[in-house]
Amino acid sequence: MLDKFIPDLYQKSIYTIDYDKLKLRGIKVLIFDLDNTIVPIFEDKPSRKSMDLFEKLKKKGFKIFIMSNSNQKRLTPFKEMLEVDCAFSSKKPFLNKFKKIIEEFEFKLNEMVIIGDQVVTDIFGGNRFGITTILVDKIHKKDHFLTHFTRGIEKLIMFSAKRKKIFSKGNYYE
Repeated sequence: MLDKFIPDLYQKSIYTIDYDKLKLRGIKVLIFDLDNTIVPIFEDKPSRKSMDLFEKLKKKGFKIFIMSNSNQKRLTPFKEMLEVDCAFSSKKPFLNKFKKIIEEFEFKLNEMVIIGDQVVTDIFGGNRFGITTILVDKIHKKDHFLTHFTRGIEKLIMFSAKRKKIFSKGNYYE
């Protein structure tokens, strides 16, 4: 069961991921978490750096989604400014929004990747669905109130993974 919480790739941030390698592997769809993956939770619009990255990724031919457990009001400025599709109130790690993306856009599982900062929501959800998962370090120490609960579970999982020499925070890999 522990393997469902281990990411396929682990990078410091969305800016250190080798997107060209993903493209060569046949990845066509990038699903990003929002809070503490793209921006800290207290930011209400994307940074210039994230806007530049998303523009570059679209030029490379990637289809981009933001999938967040946050509500539509939170995601709307990002959808508009980054010009990407969004799945709000996603209830990750549940699979409904993942399934909706596949049904609506007819992508294959091996063409999709989820990128996020949380093991219990982003990585577990993506692994359960059968897509490539990329964990990034959270941007800021501040989290949503409910995220504190999942971070506690994450600490236990990461402790067990480190003890079994399966995964260790800070040891990045592709």
